[in-house]
Parts: sequence; C-alpha cells; structure tokens
Amino acid sequence: MSLTLDEYQKRAMSTAIENNGDFVGSFLHRILGLVGEAGEVAEKVKKIIRDKDAKLDEADKQELAKELGDVLWYVQASADYLGISLQEIAEANLEKLSSRQARGKIKGSGDNR
Repeated sequence: MSLTLDEYQKRAMSTAIENNGDFVGSFLHRILGLVGEAGEVAEKVKKIIRDKDAKLDEADKQELAKELGDVLWYVQASADYLGISLQEIAEANLEKLSSRQARGKIKGSGDNR
C-alpha cells in the first residue's frame, strides 16, 4: 500500500484526542508528546550501545521503528495544529537541505546557514 504524507496525516489525526483546542491543551501537549517519544528512541539506542555493544538486531530495529512511528505521529499532530501539511513540511525541508548542499553549507550550525 502506498501512502502519501497528506493521507497519513489525515488518517493519523482521526486517532487524535482533542483536549480543548487551545495552545496548552493541544499544541503544547503534542510537542511534549513528540519530545517524550524522541526520548524513548534515544533511550532504546542508549541501551543498545550499553547492553549490546552497539549491535542492532532485527528485534531492535522493529522496536525502534515503532518508536519512530510514534515520533512521526506527534510531528504530524503538531503540524496539523499549525494548519501545515506534512507534505508542505517535507517539501520545504528538502528545498532547505538542497540549498545548503548547493552552497556547501550542509555541515555547520545555525538554522539559517
């Protein structure tokens, strides 16, 4: 099954629980969920490094994929709150990275390089 980013966003939002629609109840809640899920990815990677000598197996990959799916859900939910589609975000990100690459600015720091 082929799924576009916009289709994913629409279907994923059907699983969202709306709080009260305000900044704290909806947007901040989603951002905190995103940070929490990203932390779970980091925690799993830390344990792979610590306990498995940094060697991934298929079970690790499957568990990381599940957590990355949760990260994706919170990214799309945050974007939805802002009224921006994942497709727009993905296209803008690729344009930004392409521009940096063309200017030799992939490495370095700063948002506007």
